[in-house]
Amino acid sequence: VQLQASGGGLVQAGGSLRLSCAASRRTASNNGMGWFRQAPGKEREFVAAIAWNGSGSVYADAVKGRFTISRDRASGALYLQMNILKPEDTAIYYCAASMGSAATQLARMYRYWGQGTEVTVSS
Repeated sequence: VQLQASGGGLVQAGGSLRLSCAASRRTASNNGMGWFRQAPGKEREFVAAIAWNGSGSVYADAVKGRFTISRDRASGALYLQMNILKPEDTAIYYCAASMGSAATQLARMYRYWGQGTEVTVSS
């Protein structure tokens, strides 16, 4: 099982980035998927999650209205469109596949984790 996140980088405040996560179709097509992040010196936190068929999604309050999670079940890809980025969005972002089919913000529900992609937002 492999999840490969990409798309991170350095961006100015107010800018946008789109993160991608490649997942094996067999593993993730029937599972909810999500994004988490971990800033330097802080604990990992939930960002966004999407149900197996894309019918439902949930967001952390800190990113609501700015970030959009989506997925392509045919390819197994997961995306996170991040707009109006703020310096406090600076973190390593991780994609994950849950054990269930629903969108969930509970980290303990996620079985598979990818390596992170680093996002840095300058002020």
